[in-house]
Formats: sequence, structure tokens, C-alpha cells
Amino acid sequence: MSNQPIFTGAAVAIITPMYEDGTVNYDEFRRIVDDQIEKGTDAIVACGTTGESSTLTDDEHIEVIRVAVEQANGRVPVIAGTGSNDTAYCIMLSKEAEKVGADALLLVSPYYNKTSQRGLIAHYKAVAEAVNLPIILYNVPSRTGMNIQPDTVVELSKIPNIVAIKQASGDFSATARIAAECDIDIYSGNDDQIVPILALGGKGVISVLSNVAPAETHEMCRKWFDGDVQGSIEMQLKYLELANAMFCDVNPIPVKEAMNMLGWNAGPCRMPLYPMDDANNKKVADTLRKYGLIK
Repeated sequence: MSNQPIFTGAAVAIITPMYEDGTVNYDEFRRIVDDQIEKGTDAIVACGTTGESSTLTDDEHIEVIRVAVEQANGRVPVIAGTGSNDTAYCIMLSKEAEKVGADALLLVSPYYNKTSQRGLIAHYKAVAEAVNLPIILYNVPSRTGMNIQPDTVVELSKIPNIVAIKQASGDFSATARIAAECDIDIYSGNDDQIVPILALGGKGVISVLSNVAPAETHEMCRKWFDGDVQGSIEMQLKYLELANAMFCDVNPIPVKEAMNMLGWNAGPCRMPLYPMDDANNKKVADTLRKYGLIK
């Protein structure tokens, strides 16, 4: 694996737009991919949590990744979310993503059945050995019920194609240890913590906020890397309320509704994700208005 990061800056954890009947709207997905790239997004993460990977069929999952690769057409990397709590299934999805041209994989740690830290090492090692793509570990204890410990990351970083980690644990002490103790790229998994992760040597963010504010999220990172630390901090604080509004209900319910409000045909989420109540709908609309994103 090269020493170059998979991407530097802001990658969008892109939504999967759907028709009212719940089928995937690939035409709108292509339009959103184009719009994201035109507005400066540095990479596309297809079929992450925000892309409703857990309710896509296998065929849809691979097709969303394939369409993202085709539409991006080499302009930015496409990172495929292929993590699972079943190692064999994770390997199958990862191989399919590699076949359709994904540039890298984002692998959430096993959830629900979970595993031990030793099990995590065995799981990721098995997947890494089955593919040739670079792998981003994804640590999100709030969803998985388990934490990838720094010692485990140190061990996993010795595997040549495990090159990065998306940290959505909120634990800066653990992130600092990872940065200090191993050679692995770190991406923020939380939009309210982009600059703090950059300050620990992070390479950027895998962002929900980028769906509604791609240029701004990209710019926040660009300022940092260009040495305008103060400008980057100011943007982090300026867009905090918008970032938080995207999590007033379970992700991706608010961001998908926000995309509908912005005029995209994002459609509904699949059950069990359920439409927001009136109060949260109003909150999202009011926040978009406050930032001048809708009238």
C-alpha cells in the first residue's frame, strides 16, 4: 500500500436516495454524486450508515457502489461501506466492491454479536487478506456496542492494507494514543469534532454534514491544511448548529429530510427508520433557513 492517504479533507457519507415506494433512485444518486464532486467533496463513501446499508439488499448494495464508481469516474476516490457482523459476509461484500471498482473499504466493527479485541483482530485480518484494497476501520461504539481499543488499532495497523481509522468514539484520549503509537491515518467520524481530530494529525472527516454543506465542510478542512488554523476553527464553530441538527433524530433520518427540503429527491428512509415528528422537522427546516440553505 502507498503512503498516500486514501483522501485528505472531507468525504461525504452519502445518502441513498429512494423513490416513495422505497426502491433506490439511481438517477438522483448520480446527480447527487456529481453535485458533491462539483462542490469540492474529496471522496464519496457509499453504503455507510448514512446510506442505509443495513436495509439494502445485496444486489442494491453492490449496485449503489458500482454506480458511485461509474459516476465519480476517477474524479475522487469511492470508498465502499462493506462492514458486517458476519466475517464471511463482510468478505463477500468487500470482494464484490473490489470487483466493481471501489478505491477503498470502510469496515464498521462487528455489532450486536460483537466480539473480543482478539476477535476483532482476527476479523479484520481475515477481510484484509481476502482483498487488495486499502481498508478504513470504523469505530462507532454508540452503534456497535463495542470499542476498538487503541492497542487493537496498533496491532491492526501492522497489516499492510489496513491504513486508516474513522473515529466516531468521541474519545480524544484514545485517538491521541492511536496517533502517537501507530502509523495509521485518522478521520473524524463526528462533524462536531473535525478540527479537534485534525489537531491530532487527522487527515479529514467522513461527514454527514457534507450532504447538505459539501463546499463548507471541504473548506473547513482545506483551511486547516493550508495553515489557516483560525479560519478552520471559526468554520467548525459556525457550522456546529447545522451539524448538530443533522442528529436531532437517528441518522440518516434528519439529513435525508434536509436533502428533500433542499430540493433533492432523497425520498423516505426504509423502515425501521421512521419520519421525524413535527418538532424535529421544524428544527431542521429552521436551521437550514438560518444558514441560508433554503428560503
